[in-house]
Amino acid sequence: MPSYLREYKDLYERNPRIAALEWFKNAKFGLFLHYGLYSLLGRGEWVLYREAIPLAEYKKLKDKFTAENFDPDFITDLALEAEMKYINITTKHHDGFCLFKTKETDFNSVNSPASRDLVAELAEACRKKGLGLFLYYSYSRDWSHPYFPSNESGIRHARPHYEKPETTYLWRKDEDTKHYIDFVHNQLRELLTQYGPIAGIWFDGISSYYDRPDLFPVSETYALIRSLQPQCLISFKRGANGEEDFISLEREIKPPRREIARAIWEKVRGKPREICTTLQPRLWGYNKADDGKHLGPDEVMRLLAYAAAQNANLLLNTGPLGDGSIHPEDVKTLREVGKRIRKEGFPKPK
Repeated sequence: MPSYLREYKDLYERNPRIAALEWFKNAKFGLFLHYGLYSLLGRGEWVLYREAIPLAEYKKLKDKFTAENFDPDFITDLALEAEMKYINITTKHHDGFCLFKTKETDFNSVNSPASRDLVAELAEACRKKGLGLFLYYSYSRDWSHPYFPSNESGIRHARPHYEKPETTYLWRKDEDTKHYIDFVHNQLRELLTQYGPIAGIWFDGISSYYDRPDLFPVSETYALIRSLQPQCLISFKRGANGEEDFISLEREIKPPRREIARAIWEKVRGKPREICTTLQPRLWGYNKADDGKHLGPDEVMRLLAYAAAQNANLLLNTGPLGDGSIHPEDVKTLREVGKRIRKEGFPKPK
């Protein structure tokens, strides 16, 4: 019995997935964590791509990744203080660096000076405190895997635009993508068998999927997840094939512009909703240039009111500093938000 579903015990015994959906629809508020090698540079989570940092140079950051102040107890306590019901962490972002124990690549936190499985530690803290744990996974974008499709595949932002060819990139034809999909499925098996009950898998890279949906077998991927953990919910932003359990849109709820996305929108727009946004002005990973510009409690309360008006949860992101600590501006804001919610209740829809 997952600890986060303890109030739904009877329903869980009849139908784990329905119990999880009911829990999610009532959760209202969650904490998003974008943490990885990019946090060390303090220029956002897309720094590898935007600055076209040579892959060999970027990978050297692993040797500086200590995560000495990544504290799962502090993070979960902070989420509870803010009246949040779940946490979502970037297990693998677009740069390919993993925060968990995996046999599929040595580009991970266990094989770094940190020598830690951060997902395992956070999962244990969430289990003890009754918080749901969602695992972010960059599904259709990976800038370091040798067999992720190249820029010539038609996928935008597939690879950084290097002046010299990156010799570790081995993708040559569509069929080569199978190597990457096998890697993804093996990692999903690890994530869903190593850490106990998981509240959900939260996929990213939806725009890449829309560019080449034929390369990514989402129905097969979803079936794998549900076979391993039937209560585990699935989201792929605004929807990939309509089989998702809930939609999660960035910043606001509005119909998508791209034709392929509009067709899927008709299948998913009535499903449970989540709005994800940032405490920083725009970027998700830590951006030092935004110090002093983070949202305060008044703005967060307005976001909660907006989410309520859209019948959606609010998934609010903080980008931990390079050492893994939560930005002090965000700690102060979240604690104050929790105080207001306990005193006044969640904001009414506006």
